[in-house]
Amino acid sequence: MATSISSLSLPSSRTLSYVLTPVPSKPGAPVVLLSNSLAAPLATWDHVVPKLTSKGFGVLRYDHPGHGASSVPVDLSSTTLETMADDVRELLSHLSISRVDAWIGVSMGAAIGIVFAAKYPGIIGKLVVCNTISCSPLKAEGVDIFDPLVRQARGAGAMDGTVQSILERWFGLEWMNANPDETRRMRQIMLTTSIDGFETCCAALRSDTFDLLPLVGKAGQGIDGALFVVGENDTDLPEHMLQLRDGVQRGLQKKDSQASIGIEVIKDAGHVSYIDGYDQFIAVITEFLRQ
Repeated sequence: MATSISSLSLPSSRTLSYVLTPVPSKPGAPVVLLSNSLAAPLATWDHVVPKLTSKGFGVLRYDHPGHGASSVPVDLSSTTLETMADDVRELLSHLSISRVDAWIGVSMGAAIGIVFAAKYPGIIGKLVVCNTISCSPLKAEGVDIFDPLVRQARGAGAMDGTVQSILERWFGLEWMNANPDETRRMRQIMLTTSIDGFETCCAALRSDTFDLLPLVGKAGQGIDGALFVVGENDTDLPEHMLQLRDGVQRGLQKKDSQASIGIEVIKDAGHVSYIDGYDQFIAVITEFLRQ
């Protein structure tokens, strides 16, 4: 689908690229914000957007630093989930959007959604959290998957090998071989991520400041409902997602004991389940938005 990308100059002098897709027959339609995974610029959502607009929702997408047409900070180590949440706040102010009906975030985009909901309560109606870890792997004393990928990209001087590694991690070779057109589309989009952009966003994910568990209760108090979505094949993420759900649920119950919260597993899908679990993902999301 043809996408007209706009650009916003941020107070930091960086630029943020975005696309706002309205509902032609419905001026003032509620807006759903889509927030991307690492190395997944906004065009990865192209197949999802028409499904949402057909249900009466405008759609706002944007690119993280160094992804798509968004620029990077001078200091690549300075990016955090909070600075990326602040970028979105600037974007919403620029567009005079005081409230989004829903924030649908995947992986890093889901983590940013929780940070945003905690810092800016009342702006997100419903929060959809898809396939995210709950804190930096360094903070969890786990395996740092990000540094080797950054080193791979720096060593090669290009993102090709790193993108291939990410695709294999997300989808697996069996799915990729069975879906060559979609694999090719994703690869081409992901290669618009710069090495600097990849490194600066990896810095945010490796930072000690990345810890969602202290924030989830407050995030729950700032929203009207939440849905947690996880791909069935996405390693140990279901455990992380259950921890996050329980924290958000406690916050929601303090605000409204009747608030909607749920968790859905996308069958046979991996880390970016709006791609390899597309049909079920669309069904789950649209049902939740109708509630």
